[in-house]
Amino acid sequence: MDQSYVIGIDVGGTNTKYGIVDRRGQIVKSGSIKTGKHEDVNNYLDELAEALGEMMDGTITKDHILGIGVGAPNGNYYTGNIEFAPNLPWKGVIPFAQLLEEKTGIPVALTNDANAAAIGEMTYGAARGMKDFIVITLGTGVGSGIVVNGQLVYGHDGFAGELGHTIIRRTNGRICGCGRTGCLEAYTSATGVARTAREYLDMRPNEKTMLRNIPIEDLTSKDVAEAANAGDEMSKEIFEFTGRLLGEAFADFVAFSTPEAIILFGGLSRAGDLIMKPIRESMEQNLLKIYKNKVKLLFSELKESDAAILGASALGWEIR
Repeated sequence: MDQSYVIGIDVGGTNTKYGIVDRRGQIVKSGSIKTGKHEDVNNYLDELAEALGEMMDGTITKDHILGIGVGAPNGNYYTGNIEFAPNLPWKGVIPFAQLLEEKTGIPVALTNDANAAAIGEMTYGAARGMKDFIVITLGTGVGSGIVVNGQLVYGHDGFAGELGHTIIRRTNGRICGCGRTGCLEAYTSATGVARTAREYLDMRPNEKTMLRNIPIEDLTSKDVAEAANAGDEMSKEIFEFTGRLLGEAFADFVAFSTPEAIILFGGLSRAGDLIMKPIRESMEQNLLKIYKNKVKLLFSELKESDAAILGASALGWEIR
């Protein structure tokens, strides 16, 4: 029996999740700590290293762990650094992989969270056997991992593939969290869907909708999805609008890498056909003729509660 394992770590703005993963993609042990508990990254890493040590016992020891894979916002695969991540408590450039390796004695590889999702799909999920595909993560932001000829696209500096920050609306575009205007993320992230809902409520004050039963400052994409599934017309329109923009963007993405599939990953993908149907229609409508009906649109096959850990863990197998 193969006694080799890897550890996957997902560094989120609120929580850091981690787990030990076997070669079948099964998480055999897992846990979490609060990311923002320590303003000093060294104190945070001390707690993380201690938690990882506690997770290993007499059955699985450090000798069984081939490597640690980390998915983190603004994680640079080439350098192992987390660079200027706006939603993490540690500012500037953090040599995260080096520091964690020093504290654990286990080799560490790091990339950004969307790239980790793409590696996870290729190793354990919907992209098994594919050499050309794009993963789009629809969460608080919109991230992407692009695989061409079986290789993740990192670019010359490690930061290629920020498709969420391509411009989808050049005239009167929304201000994005990155500081620019008109980014895809500003419209089609979970935050963007809630923003669209607030705009619709403001522009159409006399229209009846279930969304008015929720305090406007508390409105989330989940609320919009639940209302749409209950038949609320405004909520269905919001998903039509969101899916149409994603489809337009996907048609452009196809033009530069002709992927076999585009795979949706993340919380907003839970909306199912509410989001997929308008994406598919809009994408096919906007594709060049040579690409029509060639690109599959798929949902992630990674179990949602495990996806971030599995995606990060897939990096660990590549270290040795």
